[in-house]
Formats: sequence, C-alpha cells, structure tokens
Amino acid sequence: MIPLFSAGKIAFGSIKSAKMRSTLTVLGIVIGVAAVIANVSLGASFNQHFTNEVSNLGSNFIYIQGMQQKLFYDNQLKIVENTPGISGVSPLKSQTAEVTYMSETKNIMVSGVGEAYDEVANTRLGTGSFINDNDGYVAIVGHDIANEKFGRNLSVRNSIDITFRVGEDEKITKTFKVKGIIQNPENTMVQAYNDNEAVLIPIDVMNEILGENDYGGVFAMAEDPAAIQETSDEVDRRLARSFGISERELDDKDSRPYMLVNQAEILEQTDMMAAALSSFLTAVALISLLVGSIGIMNIMLVSVTERTREIGVLKSLGFTGFDILFLFMVESILLGVFGGIIGGAVGIAGAYSVESLLSLPVVFPLSLIVAGFIVAVAVGFVSGVYPARKAAKMKPVDSLRYE
Repeated sequence: MIPLFSAGKIAFGSIKSAKMRSTLTVLGIVIGVAAVIANVSLGASFNQHFTNEVSNLGSNFIYIQGMQQKLFYDNQLKIVENTPGISGVSPLKSQTAEVTYMSETKNIMVSGVGEAYDEVANTRLGTGSFINDNDGYVAIVGHDIANEKFGRNLSVRNSIDITFRVGEDEKITKTFKVKGIIQNPENTMVQAYNDNEAVLIPIDVMNEILGENDYGGVFAMAEDPAAIQETSDEVDRRLARSFGISERELDDKDSRPYMLVNQAEILEQTDMMAAALSSFLTAVALISLLVGSIGIMNIMLVSVTERTREIGVLKSLGFTGFDILFLFMVESILLGVFGGIIGGAVGIAGAYSVESLLSLPVVFPLSLIVAGFIVAVAVGFVSGVYPARKAAKMKPVDSLRYE
C-alpha cells in the first residue's frame, strides 16, 4: 500500500496541476458548507433573539386579559394577588384618548396601571420615576410617544392634556405632568402589551375620570420562574371558580371570559417558531450541500476520464487497484478539507454580517463549526468513492490505449 504521505503529495500535485478543475470542485463544497453553517447559525440566533424578547417582556409574568368589558374588579384582583406563588400584581386598563402637547393633538393609547406595573411588566425608565399609589395627575410616556409622535420631544415635567371619551358623546380633558419617560425597549417583536407606544397614568385616576371601577386586565409576577406554569394554572383555577366555571369545564379554554398567558407558554411558542425556522434554513442549506456534492462527483468523474492514460502508467509501474483507489480518495478528501476550511470561514462571516445587520445575537456554537468541517470532509469522501472505484477498476492496457 502506498504511504499516506506519498499519496497526499501526489494528490496535492494533481490538485495544483488542474487549478480550474480543483477550484470548481472546492467551490461546490464551499457554497454548501457556508450555507449550512450560516443558516444553522441564523436559526440559533433567531432562537436566542426570541428568548431575549420574551425575557424583556416581564419578570416571570402572567397576563390576564378580559374578553369582555366590566369583567375584572377589586375582587378578581385580590384573587390573583392572594394566589400562592404570586409576588406582585398590577391592574391594567386601556383606552384610546386624545393627547395634546404644544397645541398638537394625537390619538394615543392611554393605560391606567398600579405602582407595581413597572416591576411585573419589566418597564424600564430612561428618565424620571414611576407612578406610585399616592400620585395624582401624573403620566409615564412611552419612548416613541416622547420622541417621535409630536413635533417637539416630550421630557420630564412637561405637561400634556388628555381627553377621555365618557359614554357616547361626553369628553373630559385633564392635564397631566410627565413624571417619567420609558427607555427605548430591546423587545420589538414579541409583546404582551406595548407600553412603548402608550401613556401610563394611575389607574385610580383613570377610573375616577371615567366614573368606573373595573379593570381591563391584570399583570402578575410569579415568585419562582421554575414554577410559573403551576402558579399560572392555580391563578386560572381560582379565577374560573370566581366566574362560576365548574371543575369539569376547566379543561375547556373557551369556557372562560378571559385570556391568560404566561412567560413559559410564550417561550414555548417562540421555541417552536425558532425550531421551525431553523429546520427550514437547515433544509435549504443541505440542499445546497447536496447540489455541491453532485458537482464534486461529476468533476471527479471528468478527472478520471482525463487521467485515464495516467492511471494506465501508474498501474504499469506496479500500483495496485487499491493504490489507485486510495490516491483518488485522498485527493477527494483533500478537496473536502480545503472546501471545509474556506466554507467555514465564509459561513461564519456571512452569518455574522446578517446577524449584525438585523441586530440579532451573534451565535456560533463550536460544535457547529466542527460539524461543518466534518460534513465537508465526508462530502469529499462520499463524492470521491464512485470515481475512485471506477479508476481502480481500469485495466492498464485499455488505459494506455485511451486517446
């Protein structure tokens, strides 16, 4: 058997002697491997992005939204608050109102919230401080409202007029002082409630203006992230019983007059979305790799045909069929190695560029790069098997006679 070093030297010489053919062969592997690494990396990046989005939504949050008006009152708020495992609760009530600043009026969502809302909904302020239960006519303004909605930017201590619609025809206008501005949020895609484009005021003040005492929904926070599903289920059972829903109807989600979601459920949904996206991207990449491997096999077959006389000479010099097979396999694997190195670099660079452009987390698992390299070598090996066997089976006399 020909030594591995000698086989590698001969194979490398053959690659150098046919630069165009070798370049085209390597190009097929480069494209396939780069596509696999880039697409799988993008899939992992989107998965991390969705996880971060949900984490930014709140602190182990549970959100209950009434599906009809006049549903939640203090009694239901107490039920949620007194559920074991709940560490914080804030009511939420929203209405589109006319907000006027510097004689400019816009229709904006105005929400009444409690003092715990910033913690349970993970609302971060850029400037100022959040609402407390002793506040009167103060407002927290979303980042987009403060910086994009009006001709001039809003800042802390500015005053805004909010006009609420009461009943069918009556309108009530009140002046509020801006107490805080919400910072530009990191989460932009997955949101239970987008307070970045809202004005927040004390819910007691809102109900006083409207002459009401109900809440549109409840934001709650679970103490233990690991037990959020159990806590959410207990909140659901207690609320369902308060609305007269029997035990046998608890499995029927449509029987409830409210919708309940929690952080764990949204994470599960986003994980499924990310997994589906990752599978799709990987499938596209594998198709590229398959096309590339077919191209490698085709070019290797052409190489066998072009080198028929060379094969005859080698066999006449004493090289066995196994030696010829080994030489062609080494050459094919070398092409896979070159393609794997270049394809890995191209895939990493491409994924990094796209992730940076889309402001996604940059994710490059080491196992991904190693797997890409192994795949490239495997593609080179598999694609070279048939052409190498064909070369090994050639008879020396027929090979020498080939024109």
